[in-house]
Amino acid sequence: MGPVSCRPYDAIAAQRLLPVLRSADADEAVRTTGALLAAGCRAVELTTSTPGWAAAVARTAGLPDALGRPALIGVGTVTTAAHAEAALDAGACFLVSPYPAPEAREVAARRGAPFVEGGFTPGEIAAAVRRSGAAKVFPAHVGGPAFIRSLRAVLPGALLIPTGGIAPGEVRDWLAAGATAVGIGDGLPTDPADLAALFTALAAPEPTGQGGGPAGGPGTGPGAGPAAPGAVPRGSAPGSAPPPGPQAGAGASDGRRASAADAGRAAPQGRAVPRGER
Repeated sequence: MGPVSCRPYDAIAAQRLLPVLRSADADEAVRTTGALLAAGCRAVELTTSTPGWAAAVARTAGLPDALGRPALIGVGTVTTAAHAEAALDAGACFLVSPYPAPEAREVAARRGAPFVEGGFTPGEIAAAVRRSGAAKVFPAHVGGPAFIRSLRAVLPGALLIPTGGIAPGEVRDWLAAGATAVGIGDGLPTDPADLAALFTALAAPEPTGQGGGPAGGPGTGPGAGPAAPGAVPRGSAPGSAPPPGPQAGAGASDGRRASAADAGRAAPQGRAVPRGER
């Protein structure tokens, strides 16, 4: 598969919770991703720690979400050039690292792929933001929401995604502190209705008026909602987050909607969402 072209930042900011999956195998990763898409999630991060992860990416990259839009499948724990190349060849929409990863960064830049590079110190996080407009703050639990609040004061407009040691019940505290979205691996509901309720409760509110696609500005596509705190607006300086990706309109085919529902049914109830990065 050739280089991917997608713009996931607005979708991540709109859903405000980014599932990070560390699965036992590719089949489990596919089932869990299907359940998340059916529950109202669009962007999902698989990880290179899952055996057969590249196959899981290839099998999920073409799935629609509950609204019929194409899923945005990212790959996390990407720290080498080989990881980055394999992820993009499999159809990954974006890459994520837990710490600065120059080799993966070079591949992402060469192939035009969004790269949410990880960092912990203010210098590492600021450098990642300067390069792509986004940074993963890891391990987030060490600094807590107060750390995000301090970073937000000196990095206005940056897309910050704290990940590691955060429980679903704590997500609102991190968002209130200035996180754009929160990476979660542990503790997500296993019941489909509860999972859907969580994404509905956390999603950024939809804008008033009619969404107009790209001309409407960031977050104006159907169901996208406005960007959460930290999303970088269209037209910002070089190095800022890319503008929103293509949004499928209300006319998505019934076949695609059925595919999303089928994917959700493929995930057995009661299966715990795999552990994320700690």
